[in-house]
Amino acid sequence: MPLNAQQTLDTTDHDIIAELQRDGRTSIAQLARVVNLSASATAERVRRLTDGGVITGYSITVDAEALGYTVTAFVRLAYPSGNYRPFHDLVADMPEVIEAHHVTGADCFIIKVLARSMRDLERITGRLATLGGITTNVVYSSPVPARHITPAE
Repeated sequence: MPLNAQQTLDTTDHDIIAELQRDGRTSIAQLARVVNLSASATAERVRRLTDGGVITGYSITVDAEALGYTVTAFVRLAYPSGNYRPFHDLVADMPEVIEAHHVTGADCFIIKVLARSMRDLERITGRLATLGGITTNVVYSSPVPARHITPAE
């Protein structure tokens, strides 16, 4: 099945997805107990969800401050050209860029960056500004952190 193709998911699939988002390290045996299936049936469903592109990978969540990043900011970039190759090349070499979204409106990209300090943020935004006009918004706090994805109704 092609990636991102619409699959018909049942409530057991939804439960598997929810549990794996809660704890991606859970074993198939534990997952099977949670969703009331055999381990082999659960493993087959996880394989089907993965092969179908619903589950795209597994990762951990880390505290950015614990890794030395005390500043989070969103940078809006008004990119003056339709040739996005320089943008892709620049951000590929910037580990501080943790998200980038091509958007509609006056800006072409919204970029989420992590910085060690305000001076570091100035360095990062300076590099991004070589591509076009930028507007930077520093995050005070995040009252709604990243959420798990639930099925669309």
